[in-house]
Amino acid sequence: MNKPIFLPSEILLPNPDCSLTKWSVIACDQYTSSPEYWSRVESLVGDSPSAFRIVLPEIYLNSEDVGQRIQTINRTMKNYSETVLRTVPPSYLYIERTLPDGSVRKGILGMLDLESYSFDPAAHAPVRATEGTVLSRIPVRVQIRRDAPLELPHVMLLADDKEGSLFHTAESCAKDRGTLLYSFDLMMNAGSLKGWSLASRDCESLIQEFAHYSEHAPRDPAGFPMVFAVGDGNHSLAAAKTCYEEQKQKLGADALHHPSRFALAELVNLYDSSLSFEPIFRCVFGTDREELTGSLLASYPGSSVSGMDPVPSDGTHVFRCISREGEWTACVPNPGHSLPVGTLQSFLDRYLESHPGAAVDYIHGEAEVRKICRERDAVGFLFEGMDKSDLFPAVLTDGPLPRKTFSMGEADDKRFYLECRKIL
Repeated sequence: MNKPIFLPSEILLPNPDCSLTKWSVIACDQYTSSPEYWSRVESLVGDSPSAFRIVLPEIYLNSEDVGQRIQTINRTMKNYSETVLRTVPPSYLYIERTLPDGSVRKGILGMLDLESYSFDPAAHAPVRATEGTVLSRIPVRVQIRRDAPLELPHVMLLADDKEGSLFHTAESCAKDRGTLLYSFDLMMNAGSLKGWSLASRDCESLIQEFAHYSEHAPRDPAGFPMVFAVGDGNHSLAAAKTCYEEQKQKLGADALHHPSRFALAELVNLYDSSLSFEPIFRCVFGTDREELTGSLLASYPGSSVSGMDPVPSDGTHVFRCISREGEWTACVPNPGHSLPVGTLQSFLDRYLESHPGAAVDYIHGEAEVRKICRERDAVGFLFEGMDKSDLFPAVLTDGPLPRKTFSMGEADDKRFYLECRKIL
């Protein structure tokens, strides 16, 4: 824990004559069911240099020409490196993102040492995934990164910094002695973005702040600390880790000095007032509601069903169940999981294995769940979302949370691509 794991980085930014509004685009894993969104982005960008040309929106991941798209991206990255991008000396960046609702999210951009990160749920790494990694989603992301000369970050790391000391330090240093690198409006009414590079002496001060923070990081039952949690972009970071492990196989000890050892990421305070955690509910299709409810009760002895919303005793997980036929409540005492979503997802994983005709979808918003259950043959599950203060304790106790446990704000709140870094 003595070596820093989040370091200042040299970055590349577009030349001053480029429109940053056209350059900066939302994270590739957003609007995956909305081709019209990406069509609007393409129309807005036109022939201007844009990060849109060097990322692959996930809506195109399964397209027949994905290999050709990746080759075009790599060629464009090389061209942009030579004609569009300028180098900013190694530094931390302090970032203020004004969200569409007017709130401001504070962040610190740096490069994460991938030696400190693992997506293996059994690992005790200082930087850990917050949700289960779907291994089948990694290969195509590795394919995108493997021969790419540049990386653009949409990874957001979370710090358990209740006092906000890391971010107070970064903000004061940036605004007292830093250099304002950019200030512009984001496209599609997604807010605005400002970023300052920190002076060299302030980077050294912040490294010391990180060291102090790391020494007091919370620990798992085995005594290993968790310094940061991956809030967004877990599969992209897993791909970066996989590519780095490939370099270690090729280069041996020389890989420790290869740029692929690091990944650019933005660090955000878990307790930032602009950062909201929204639950992601479940709807199950292709099943009988009574059979599904009976299976849930059988999975957790002592469970019960009521037509009312009871006041649960400590440790009981409560699920409001919805279908066309009505609503009912399932109570699961002593569930064995710290979060209701863990109890439900554990059951659903087993249920879907034994019921191949059933399927689950992950839904944002109670109103949308109720709408689906009115209009379609589905059973919806509503439950209490996690408080963001429970994130680190839950991951430390249970390991990575079930997939789709929470969403950090709405789609337009996600990180936008802007800064680049050379990785080859």
